[in-house]
Amino acid sequence: MYYEDKKRNKEKVIMYCLMVVIIALLLILILRTGIGQAPTVTEYNAQKVNFDENIEEEQEKKAEFPKTNKTIEDSVKAIVGISKLKQSGSSIFVSNAEEKLGLGSGVVITDNGYILTNQHVAGNKYSSCYVTLDDGNTYDANVVWADENIDLAIVKINKSNLDYLELGDSDTIHLAQDVYAIGNPLGLEFQKTVTKGIISSLDRTIKIEAENQNVYMEDLIQTDATINEGNSGGALIDENGKLIGINSVKISNAEGIGFAVPINIVKPIINKLISEGKFDEAWLGIYGYDKEAIKYLDSNLKIENGIYVAQIAKDGPLVNLDIKEGDIITQIDETTLNKMNDLKKYIYNKKPEDTVKLIIQRNGKENTLEVKLAGKS
Repeated sequence: MYYEDKKRNKEKVIMYCLMVVIIALLLILILRTGIGQAPTVTEYNAQKVNFDENIEEEQEKKAEFPKTNKTIEDSVKAIVGISKLKQSGSSIFVSNAEEKLGLGSGVVITDNGYILTNQHVAGNKYSSCYVTLDDGNTYDANVVWADENIDLAIVKINKSNLDYLELGDSDTIHLAQDVYAIGNPLGLEFQKTVTKGIISSLDRTIKIEAENQNVYMEDLIQTDATINEGNSGGALIDENGKLIGINSVKISNAEGIGFAVPINIVKPIINKLISEGKFDEAWLGIYGYDKEAIKYLDSNLKIENGIYVAQIAKDGPLVNLDIKEGDIITQIDETTLNKMNDLKKYIYNKKPEDTVKLIIQRNGKENTLEVKLAGKS
């Protein structure tokens, strides 16, 4: 009996020893295969993914910044200098250089030489001026269209394969949107100067004193991008390099208040010049103001919408028709009028001899009037 117990105890000891050896071997195997280090691996992998994501984000940011720079650099090539006098040498040392030399800026809008600028820079239709391109060469130019009421003009040079700006959509721009003004401040010595700002306001109306009379410019884009003398006629572009306005005027006794004429007003003219090579301008023969401008003329006069008829041209198509000063044109054909530029843009799409229908409001009553548009020389 004692021998059997001793034998059993010996077997138990051997079994325990085998179990210890097996457990030890398993522990060694586990340590060598890395099992038990999963939290460390997971943490490392997670850390590695985050690191890669940060690199991608930084690379995207770095890629975006040069893209903006490249867009601006490409846009600058389409900005030209415009002068009423053929001149050379420094202009910043000439007193009132912009006034004396007619120095200003322009924007190439087609590859075959159409250039958009201000009327006060290029002059009236059929006049001439001089255009200096990005390469420094100067060309004779003819003014093929101009409208002093919106201070825009289009000139043409005999040159092809030009860099030009694509037209944006000024009806979809918004407050605080980033914009860039490009032009030739103080003459060609500082040509193609770029300033950055935002859209400060939309549909602005301002009063300008010119030739001893008050002129009202309506539906303008206000920006805080710096606009100096000589920037007139230059480009206001969005972050994609598309032309949304033509820089026209600044407030001289304030900082960071400049104005541009929205590009959409002149699109019908540009499209006709591209497709037909000419633009035969139709004319309604009124001088009017919308509700934003009327407050400057008569603070007691309130209109909800439409165009207030301030004056009827004596040689225009409305003479001898049932319309008079003080009437309000609320609609042309099927288009409701809220801004003066609405009316101008609609007429720009028409041709001389086309007939349009006006809805006129007078003393609370509406009247319908059909008018055959005249040609504007």
